[in-house]
Amino acid sequence: MPTLADKRAAFARLHKAGCFVMPNPWDVGSAKFLQGVGFSALATTSAGMAWAKGLADGEVTRDVVLAHVAELSAAADIPLNVDFENGFAADAAGLAESVRLCVAAGASGLSIEDYTGDPGEPFYPLEVAVERIRAARKAIDATGAEVVLTGRCEGLLRAKPPLEEVIARLKAYADAGADCLYAPLVTTRAQIEAVVETLDPKPVNVLIGFPTELTVGELADLGVRRISVGGALAKAAWGGFMQAAREIAGAGTFTSFAKAPPTGDITGPMGR
Repeated sequence: MPTLADKRAAFARLHKAGCFVMPNPWDVGSAKFLQGVGFSALATTSAGMAWAKGLADGEVTRDVVLAHVAELSAAADIPLNVDFENGFAADAAGLAESVRLCVAAGASGLSIEDYTGDPGEPFYPLEVAVERIRAARKAIDATGAEVVLTGRCEGLLRAKPPLEEVIARLKAYADAGADCLYAPLVTTRAQIEAVVETLDPKPVNVLIGFPTELTVGELADLGVRRISVGGALAKAAWGGFMQAAREIAGAGTFTSFAKAPPTGDITGPMGR
């Protein structure tokens, strides 16, 4: 069984060359299943975890997230990247403490985003966002652990700034010490090419949380190093659950169960 140091080293190597998919489980069962079907790394989903707890994305506390990280990291033999939102702290000192706790919980990587959580002032000013990435980098380095830091720009997800502004922020995060760069909703070939080419040689994460004609192979050809799916797998699971539940509640019938997989197809990849 690999140690945490082994998993962290494996995660760092994945960012050196090639392209890998890092799907997003929301609990131990989904994490074990994804490991069992052959993925080389996993990532938490803040949305999927929140929904499982009856909350909206962004409503989960730091302590709950840290417990979730510890549980998933212990359950999986492959690296776990953490969607650590904005680090659960307004200032750099608080952010550094949060990052230290996330590393201690078993993260092989973590992302820090520039969204404040305040709809009125949604983004940290660039200089503040850069200082927060520097604080995260320093906190990781102080632990002595080989943990990949991802700088995440929320611009396209929360507003509609020019792509050049998003790329400028990502470049600043790279200069501040981020190992990997990520901007959710960079979706078209032209956008992806622009981000990858400008930030080269830093690895870029692309989110595919929606139907697309792009394949893993095509994304690799565009120079993408890492692909995640956010809450999309959790949404897919909720879709089947919602359809069956509404059929029972509304029509009083059970035909949706015909789409359910055999038990062995669920537990087999988990090793059960």
